[in-house]
Amino acid sequence: MNLKKHLEELVPELICLRRDFHQYPELGFKEFQTQEKIIAYLNNTGIETRKIAKTGVKAILSGEKQGRTILLRSDMDALPVQEETGLKFQSLHKGVMHACGHDGHMAMLLVAAKLLANLKESIAGKIIFAFQPNEEDAGAYKMIEEDILKNPDVDSAFGCHLWSQLKTGTIDICDGPVMAASHYFTLNITGRGGHAGFAHESIDPIFVSSHIIQAVQAIQTRQINALHPVVVMFTSIHGGTNTTTIPGKVILQGSIRFLVDKGCDVLKQFERTVKNICHLHNANYDLEFKIGNHMLSNDPSMARLVRRAASDILKDKQKVTSDFRTMAGEDFSEFANRVPSAYAFVGARNNSKQTSYPHHHPKFDIDEDALVLGTKLYVKTALAFLKEVI
Repeated sequence: MNLKKHLEELVPELICLRRDFHQYPELGFKEFQTQEKIIAYLNNTGIETRKIAKTGVKAILSGEKQGRTILLRSDMDALPVQEETGLKFQSLHKGVMHACGHDGHMAMLLVAAKLLANLKESIAGKIIFAFQPNEEDAGAYKMIEEDILKNPDVDSAFGCHLWSQLKTGTIDICDGPVMAASHYFTLNITGRGGHAGFAHESIDPIFVSSHIIQAVQAIQTRQINALHPVVVMFTSIHGGTNTTTIPGKVILQGSIRFLVDKGCDVLKQFERTVKNICHLHNANYDLEFKIGNHMLSNDPSMARLVRRAASDILKDKQKVTSDFRTMAGEDFSEFANRVPSAYAFVGARNNSKQTSYPHHHPKFDIDEDALVLGTKLYVKTALAFLKEVI
C-alpha cells in the first residue's frame, strides 16, 4: 500500500471526522455518543474494540507476525466553555466546546488506525488504540485500573497534542520532563471571629491568609534551584460576609505545579510555611492535596524514535525541535510512569486562519492542515517502534 497516497485520499474523511466531533462535544465521562462513533468507525476497519473506563474505547490491531506492542492514545473530552469561533461546525451543545484539540486527536488516531489496518499483513506485533475519556480530570488512571496496559502487555506508549503555540508544519519532542505535575490544594484557615472594631479580641483568618499567600512565594524564589520550574498559585479565596465582622474561617484554593524530579518536596515546604504562620498567629489550619496530574517525562529512546519519524514526515530536521516544555498538566503521564513513552506537540497555529488563540479559549481553533501531520506521526511512530519499514 502506498501510505502517502492513501492518506491523501482520506484527508476529506479526516476533516469530516474532526468537524463532527467538534460539533457534538461531550464532557469527561459523558462521551457516550463520541464513544459509539469511534467504535462504529473502528469496527468498519475490522479492528477489535471494547468499551473501557465507562466512555473510553480500547481497540487492538494484531499484525500477522509476532512482535512487541505499542499503545497509541487520543483523548476524547471537551470543556465547559461556550464557543465563540463562529465556525460553520461550531458546537451545538450550549456551554460545551472542544477548546483543546481533542476533536482533532480523535480524528487523527481513527484515520491512523484505518491506515495501519491496511498494513496488517506486514506488521510484526500489536497496536492498541486507546481513546481516553476525561483527560481534563485524570481519566487515564481509570483506563489503567481496567488493564489498558495488559492483555496484551504494552511495551511502549505514544501520544501527541495539537498545539496552538507552535506553527503548523513543526513538531516538538523533548527528552525528559515536558509537562508539569499539578497538585490542587484546599486550605482552611480557622481563627476566631468577632467585631472589626475589636480586632484584638479575634484571630483574623484573612490577615493570616495574606501572610501565607505572600510567604509561600518564597518557595520558588528562595528555597529551590531557580532552574527548576515551580509555580504556586492561589485561584480562589472565600471568607467573610460583610464590612464589620471578622470571619471565623477563610478557605483558599489553588495549585502547585512543578517540572522537576522530587518536586513533591515543594508540597512539604508549602505545608511547613502554612503551619509556622498559623502557629505564629494562634490560628489553625486544615490542608488537603489532590493530584491533578503527575509530571509527564519522555523516555529518551522513545523521544529519539519520534524525532526520527517527525523528521521523515517534515523532510526538514530544522522543523523538528526539542524546546517546548509547559507548566500545563497532562494525564498521559499515567502511561509514561508505567511504560517507556513519548509525547509530542504538533504545531497547529496559523495566523492567517486565526488559529493562534490559546487552549481553553472560547475562540480556540486548529489549522486543519496539522491533522495530516498528526496522523502521519501516529502511523510512522507505531511502525518504527515495531521495526516495520514502509
